[in-house]
Amino acid sequence: MQSLHHVPAPAKLNLFLHVTGRRSDGYHLLQSAFMLIDWWDVLHFDLREDGQLVRQDLGPSLPALDLSLQAAQALQQASGTSLGALIRVQKNIPAEAGLGGGSSDAATTLLALNRLWGLNWPLSRLLPIGTALGADVPFFLGGRNAWVQGIGEQLQAIDLPPARFVVLKPQQGLSTATIFQDPSLVRDSRPATMLDFAAQPYAFGRNDLQAVAQRLCPEVFQALRWLENQSLQPRMTGSGSAVFAQLKPSTVLAHPPEGWTWRICSNLEVHPLHRWISCDD
Repeated sequence: MQSLHHVPAPAKLNLFLHVTGRRSDGYHLLQSAFMLIDWWDVLHFDLREDGQLVRQDLGPSLPALDLSLQAAQALQQASGTSLGALIRVQKNIPAEAGLGGGSSDAATTLLALNRLWGLNWPLSRLLPIGTALGADVPFFLGGRNAWVQGIGEQLQAIDLPPARFVVLKPQQGLSTATIFQDPSLVRDSRPATMLDFAAQPYAFGRNDLQAVAQRLCPEVFQALRWLENQSLQPRMTGSGSAVFAQLKPSTVLAHPPEGWTWRICSNLEVHPLHRWISCDD
């Protein structure tokens, strides 16, 4: 195996996001439901025998040390392999949107290089590497829609009914760290149960980060209002600035404001690469 091309890295939506507390080390305790959607970055991996790790951007320019390159470096160091890779990234998922694009790229890189380098590590060996890269990476490695708790590391697979959504990203982005550091953030939401969520998975709860995000980024408020004006029930995903709403069969959308990115998405039952890794040691 010398190459793996057209490898997808899907985005996710937070169907709800409650902040239930804060640990002594500053990390926030969360409850959420993560859902995979069919909006993805596309990565290409070519084997290098010289041990070098090189990334090329096929779309928008990424930071010099983005999460895909960090993931490659971490796996190379952990495995001790002498092999390297050329990683080409077609970035389609907007950054600073709350869609998990960078974390998904990192997970796809770990899954792809695990195969390309012939490591064949099980999920249990990749998870610690993913966790060190970011709180959302283990979700994408796990490959299933999930009920999420703790600081994002406690995942329980869930089944969700098929549905379609409009996802809208205004021009302005948001920093996750800035929102979580805001003193006005609600940090004491009452813990929910999976039973409560299962009764109405696409209408349950709220996003506790949304009020802070709307204040810091007026375009979040504008995007929510734009969807509300089309008789939809929107909310923000993650730390924003993207917002989304479930579509009704009869919904006909107007075109959003100039410069905003939008897409009609369906949810995924499993990650496209879910068969690429064993859950057994």
